[in-house]
Order: sequence, then structure tokens, then C-alpha cells
Amino acid sequence: MAGHEIPEPADRKQFADLTADFEAVIEAEPRRTCDPAFKHGVVVGFDGSTSSERALAYAIGMTRRSGCGLIIVHVANRLPTTVWAGCEPPVFVDVPDHRTEVLGLELACADYLSEVSWILVERGGDICHELEEVGREYEADAIVVGSTQGVVGRIFGSVAGRLARRAKRPVVVIP
Repeated sequence: MAGHEIPEPADRKQFADLTADFEAVIEAEPRRTCDPAFKHGVVVGFDGSTSSERALAYAIGMTRRSGCGLIIVHVANRLPTTVWAGCEPPVFVDVPDHRTEVLGLELACADYLSEVSWILVERGGDICHELEEVGREYEADAIVVGSTQGVVGRIFGSVAGRLARRAKRPVVVIP
């Protein structure tokens, strides 16, 4: 089209320099958002249940023996009850889970955690996926979970069983 030509930049070198600067900034940024002090630590799923307390106790022992950090993960269930009933929810709402705050306060006051370095990570979604994702982010040496003892675990499959089948790192299941 006559009269509507796109002008060429006067200095292509200036554009190349900006691109190189941008790429340098991107490469300088850390790719992980996790604390490097907990790299190669032990991930443990914790929800306050008896089986997760046993798993936490075992993970504390593993952490103490190996001298690494303990990553305690609480996965909040943020799916509406209509999903569990088999209905499609109209909208997924990210409702804050105050249970993580309560668990964090309980853990902060616990004497048995005073000998190890630990952090509490909150996630929302599928428990197996989130535990494996945290394990990947922290390059964890192992994931520790408690076993499911109830009827629900037999019907829907336990978190430990699903995680053991799909995880890319060792999974320790505590009875």
C-alpha cells in the first residue's frame, strides 16, 4: 500500500543491545522460588491427622540423620463440595484455608521440631500432584506420607499409593 510503509529503525544495533540486556536480566533471575537452604531436603505431607503425625515424626528423624531441611507441606482442599458430589461447580473460588495457619502455629510451638530446620509450605489442589511438585522444586531426596486407614482410601485410592506409583523420587509410606 502506497504511503503506509513501516519505517526501518535507524539503528538496528540499539535494538540488539536491548534484547541482549533483557536476556541477561532473565538469566540472572533465580529460576526457583524455593529457599536454597532446603534444597535436597525431606518433604512430608501433613494435615494434622494421626497418620500424618507419624509421617512427620519419621521425616524429622530422616532430617536429623541426614542433616538437611524439612519441608512440611499442607495441601488445602479448595474444591467446592459440588465436585465431590459429582456436579460441575459454577466457578472455582480460591477460599483461604485457615487450617494451614492453625497447623503452622501448632508446629511453631512444637518442641520436637526445635532440633531441625523446617518450613511450612501451603498449596491448593490435588495432594499427590502438589507433593510431587514441591519435591521437584526443592529437589527433595524423599517424600514421606502417612497411609490411609479408612474406607475412603480403599474406595478412591490412597494418596500414598497414587504418589508411590507416579512420583519421580523415593516415597516413604508410614503405616
